[in-house]
Amino acid sequence: MDIIKKIAEELKIKAWQVEAVVKLIDEGCTIPFIARYRKEQHGTLDDEQLRNLDERLTYLRNLEERKETVLASIEEQGKLTEELKTQILAAETQVMVEDLYRPYRPKRRTRATIAKERGLEGLADCILLQMTDKPLEQEAAAYVNEEKGVATPEEAIQGAMDILAETIADEADYRMAIRRTTMEKGVLTSVAKDAEEKSVYENYYEFESALPKLSGYQVLAINRGEKEKLLTVKITAPEEDILRYLAKKVIHRENPYTTPCLELTIEDSYKRLIAPAIEREIRSELTERAEDGAIHVFGKNLKQLLMQPPIAGQVVLGWDPAFRTGCKLAVVDETGKVLDTVVVFPTEPQNKIAETKKIVKALIDKYHIGLISVGNGTASRESERVIVDMLKEFHVPVQYIIVNEAGASVYSASKLATEEFPNFDVGQRSAVSIARRLQDPLAELVKIEPKSIGVGQYQHDMNQKKLSEALGNVVEDCVNNVGVDLNTASASLLEYVSGISKPIAKNIVAYREEHGRFTSRRELLKVAKLGPKAYEQCAGFMRIQEGKNPLDGTSVHPESYPAAEGLLKTLGYEPEDIRGGLTGLSLLTKDKKKLADTLGIGEITLADIIKELEKPGRDPREEMPKPILRTDVLEMKDLKEGMILKGTVRNVIDFGAFVDIGVHQDGLVHISKLTDKKFVKHPLDVVSVGDVVEVKVLGVDLQKKRIQLSMIL
Repeated sequence: MDIIKKIAEELKIKAWQVEAVVKLIDEGCTIPFIARYRKEQHGTLDDEQLRNLDERLTYLRNLEERKETVLASIEEQGKLTEELKTQILAAETQVMVEDLYRPYRPKRRTRATIAKERGLEGLADCILLQMTDKPLEQEAAAYVNEEKGVATPEEAIQGAMDILAETIADEADYRMAIRRTTMEKGVLTSVAKDAEEKSVYENYYEFESALPKLSGYQVLAINRGEKEKLLTVKITAPEEDILRYLAKKVIHRENPYTTPCLELTIEDSYKRLIAPAIEREIRSELTERAEDGAIHVFGKNLKQLLMQPPIAGQVVLGWDPAFRTGCKLAVVDETGKVLDTVVVFPTEPQNKIAETKKIVKALIDKYHIGLISVGNGTASRESERVIVDMLKEFHVPVQYIIVNEAGASVYSASKLATEEFPNFDVGQRSAVSIARRLQDPLAELVKIEPKSIGVGQYQHDMNQKKLSEALGNVVEDCVNNVGVDLNTASASLLEYVSGISKPIAKNIVAYREEHGRFTSRRELLKVAKLGPKAYEQCAGFMRIQEGKNPLDGTSVHPESYPAAEGLLKTLGYEPEDIRGGLTGLSLLTKDKKKLADTLGIGEITLADIIKELEKPGRDPREEMPKPILRTDVLEMKDLKEGMILKGTVRNVIDFGAFVDIGVHQDGLVHISKLTDKKFVKHPLDVVSVGDVVEVKVLGVDLQKKRIQLSMIL
């Protein structure tokens, strides 16, 4: 298979682009590096295209490797024909290769292998040829051999049928056709094991859907219900169509002696051998497809969450709410440094509300707190009411925001949090995390395993390796897109930088602790285990503010410094002039092709350098919608049908979006209520996590804690 050509066709890009990227990947370049600093070579493919290319390259290379293994195995058995070799080499999927290999794969002892050991292959061939002109019992009499375990002609016929049933089941073309027919016309049903039992799977207690119409979230929900032993699931195939197809393929002539025998054999082959295997394969394929869809949605949600704009320049009070153990508070300064921690008890059973207000007011006055970040967990509503009352009572110019605390407890109990705050308990660490994730969501959330961050659905039911890889790639793309401050970044953040492994990230932090601030990017080469290749991959994504070379504070790669300095000189600037940004630089560069040639770089690289020098160290998160800050409390019982409210999209799933409207219970905007302007294939086509949207209240169910919203106003 021509892998380059195949990928180019699939991704609808040029073969030369694929070739260039494959060469760079094989040289050890990372996707963020290729995306940002090798645009000239691949023609500006974006992160997503490059990730897809990398994924397909891995799959197709593994496929070619598997083909070689299969061919070697069949050849060793002396059964490899030119036709079979051609078929295997032309196969485009792992499933196709396995179908072709099936008849030659070493098998455990089956009814067919036992029948072959008893010498019944000749009788099986006789039945399959359909040429006999006498009853099968007479043909079978010659195969009776008590020593081999064949006592009667009927036993001989049964053994021959077992051989034929396996032969039919192993035929690759038949399996492909049956799989296709089942996928197109099959029906999945799920029923409750106990219809009286209340559960979240009640929608699937009497469920039926044609396979092509099944949506990913239904597949994952049914799988979980089955795993929890609440549902019985099966696939019903168009059996008559399939048996008719097999009969047409196997029975070539009408023979009164062999036809009834072959009809029984076909039915046995399908029901006993083919159908269960095809059902397993289809369930597996549906699950894989559903997982891929869910991972894609999860990745999109995670990216939006990580790319939320930081609220810079504010002292923040992190508030981790709780009942019995009290609310843990942590004050962090503008840089995220912890200034103070305290525990207050405004909730049940202590109800020390007046004391709490006094303590919080004192903290606000002492540290000039501008913002309170409240976790949305247990006792969040009660905490919010205390905060609002206090703000009104003392006329304090402070705003608050309810943040999704998903993963805060995971982080606070982790080894990483213990290393960061050895003298804090888990509650204090959690409060710090809640405060910091408002100041710089990306820097804080990278410390938490991506699947614990609370966006997406069914994350615990899918292939964990695939999920971790996909989400790790999303985090890596976000971190490199934003860039990191080399002198303040934690090891958790640094390990996502292109070319930096966990050990090297720790070595960078250790070097910084020992030698003080980095003053230039070149200094990275003094870090243990960080060689020239890692330096090439990471340098452009590391920023040094107020360093020796102003270019170290930009995303211009050190390899392009001579070109950047040449550009500045040509336009009459000094490197120092870029510190505040050179607005309008692009207007001064008229003939870009000529200028690029003079500087010895490509036009795309020149455009990137100019863009960066105009706004050095620009944070792409600035373009994202800012979070909604609140000063008053709203409860679920305050909601009335028809109310129009502003809210923040917290999660996007296959059938809609959950929006936080400030009442602690996110409301659901069903996919049908997202817009009336166009047909919506998936909610992600309309909204993203972090979007600030206007919604209308359609209905409130206080008992079930459900809010129905609409974005069609």
